[in-house]
Amino acid sequence: MNKLELCCPAGNLPCLKAAIDNGADVAYLGFQNATNARNFEGLNFSLKEIDEGVAYAHARGKKVFIAINTFPQFDDAKVWFQAVDDACRLKVDAVILANMGVLKYARDKYPEMNLHLSVQASCSNIESIDFYKENFGVKRVVLPRVMTVDEMKALRSKTDVELEVFALGGLCINVEGRCYLSSYVTGVSCNTGGVCSPSRFVRFGNKDDKLRITLNDILLNELNADESSPYPTCCKGRYYVDGKPFYAFEEPESLNVMELIPKLADAGIDALKVEGRQRTKSYVALVTKTLRTAVDSYYQNPSGFVMKPEWIKESNASFEGSAPTLGCYLEK
Repeated sequence: MNKLELCCPAGNLPCLKAAIDNGADVAYLGFQNATNARNFEGLNFSLKEIDEGVAYAHARGKKVFIAINTFPQFDDAKVWFQAVDDACRLKVDAVILANMGVLKYARDKYPEMNLHLSVQASCSNIESIDFYKENFGVKRVVLPRVMTVDEMKALRSKTDVELEVFALGGLCINVEGRCYLSSYVTGVSCNTGGVCSPSRFVRFGNKDDKLRITLNDILLNELNADESSPYPTCCKGRYYVDGKPFYAFEEPESLNVMELIPKLADAGIDALKVEGRQRTKSYVALVTKTLRTAVDSYYQNPSGFVMKPEWIKESNASFEGSAPTLGCYLEK
């Protein structure tokens, strides 16, 4: 059987090196503009840094993917086309795309380029997978985090396109590529601007004995001294309902499906993805090393795989959410 490939996040060059050094098969990253869905201030790569990162990974037998996975608007497409040109020139191993126009540009101009379909395209059925394969030659699809393992297995039985799923990190409650919540508060959405809840709109302030967190002057949370909060997004805000604070959309949990590694391997999944290009070098190193240990343990003894408590403890230690969750991987 093919071994599960580990695709780990890199928001900067130190994170890329941390991912590679701690067992990632792939480091995935983005340019310093709205072409990628983690366009936070102070993150992402210059062309020179990508060149250095690719050389670092290739020297160690590893790969680099570039995410160009947002949606150009009006006359902005040339920026996305330039990103495709740069990715090809920098000799990355795959380009992760979402928009059909950008996919067509990449396939027409670079027929040998390895194209992956981003989770932002929200491709979750065989008809959609066949469409992207037949029209754009997509080799791999990153599935949205709204599917069960049984549904993933059913897809595998109907296609030879590679399937990649998220294993660790933030859990988006909405179907990827379809959420515009941030735009109602900030005017910027992940799909078009490349970032949900941009940090330039986030403010922290004290009022009495509470920490107040606002997004463009909209109150998202009030915390007591013994409470913590995930990154302030609209969906993870705690709002007052009947006078009491309540997570109206989503409890601040983080996805951790390491215990499902045997089921994911049996389902024919090709790659496990770690979310977190906006996270620190220490986060990348820790979760990559832990996931590498768990996956290697499975292949050493598939029938005797046992989920070790320290793997959960180690990976959860750097999570943004207050608790781990399997999401809907087992049931919806």
